Amino acid sequence: MAKADFYETLGVSKTADEKELKSAFRKLAMKWHPDKNPGDAAAEKKFKEINEAYETLKDPQKRSAYDRFGHAAFEQGGGGGPGAGFGAGAGGFSDIFEDIFGEMMGGGRRRGAGGGAQGRERGDDLRYNMEISLEEAFAGKVAQVRVPTSITCDVCTGTGAKPGTKPTTCGTCHGSGRVRATQGFFSIERTCPTCHGRGQTISDPCTKCHGQGRVTEERSLQVNIPAGIEDGTRIRLQGEGEAGLRGGPAGDLYIFMSVKPHSFYKRDGADLYCMVTIPMATAALGGKFEISTLDGTKSRVTVPEGTPTGKQFRLKGKGMPVLRSHQTGDLYVQIVVETPQKLTKRQRELLEEFQKISSKENNPESTGFFAKMKDFFDTLSD
Repeated sequence: MAKADFYETLGVSKTADEKELKSAFRKLAMKWHPDKNPGDAAAEKKFKEINEAYETLKDPQKRSAYDRFGHAAFEQGGGGGPGAGFGAGAGGFSDIFEDIFGEMMGGGRRRGAGGGAQGRERGDDLRYNMEISLEEAFAGKVAQVRVPTSITCDVCTGTGAKPGTKPTTCGTCHGSGRVRATQGFFSIERTCPTCHGRGQTISDPCTKCHGQGRVTEERSLQVNIPAGIEDGTRIRLQGEGEAGLRGGPAGDLYIFMSVKPHSFYKRDGADLYCMVTIPMATAALGGKFEISTLDGTKSRVTVPEGTPTGKQFRLKGKGMPVLRSHQTGDLYVQIVVETPQKLTKRQRELLEEFQKISSKENNPESTGFFAKMKDFFDTLSD
């Protein structure tokens, strides 16, 4: 009986690429695998056929020969193709199995030979929370921080081995950090239980770091905080995190900035906002007042005659500096008019006299409001 065409066996076209071949094989292999069809001779035969087809077509050289000569390319010793037996062809399903279940079984092939560069592991990243005032965010500063972290052991220089000795290649995994177990059609790779994936073992560990290659100490670091930094900004100090295991690269230190609320100013990006209360007489007659700004100077604000509550004045360039820029935001001053309290008899008399001689022009907003209110209720009564 003639063999079925390999492309038809996998259900793909002759122009199928590697990804399509693998996808087709994955589906068929999972469906026809003998472990999913125990005692089914037909399923076992079908599985052998799809495995043979995949083993041939996934190899560029074998596929080229098959495309030119068909099955005859591998007959009578012609190239040692798929007829080498089922055991030799099981690698295809092993690859698929590791793709699907590799992480569940310990990470699949995430490490190459040498167990992660001969046992070296990158150190963890660290986080440090720093709170600064709005004035410090305005001017910028150089801050000193003390961070408890792991540093490279100065006795063994990070190897983890006692001075005069050195780590040896793991005899179980031969330095790969991984071991492979084969059972039936399955081949499962997992972390080496002897060296725990490092590829090396230490028979005589360093007495200071106990074989870790690093020790815990508190370090003092200098952090440059640029002017204009905003709340929530993250500063990265590369290589200032925990030291790596056995001489591996250090992690990074991340400084998370928090700007404390200010008692007078509120910030919106590069702009600042504040509220200033002025006497009723100043608002009515006009006047001036000074306000202290974050750059350490005083700015004068001129209040025109008849200034109402809510009036906003803009002081250009008196806001926050824009981070890593020569630009500066603005300062917005909002006026709140204060109503006089605890009036003396004379003050009350003067205000009563002023009220008597006031006209609609003196109080345009209140006059207009009550006029609209009257019209509204007149409409309801009609």
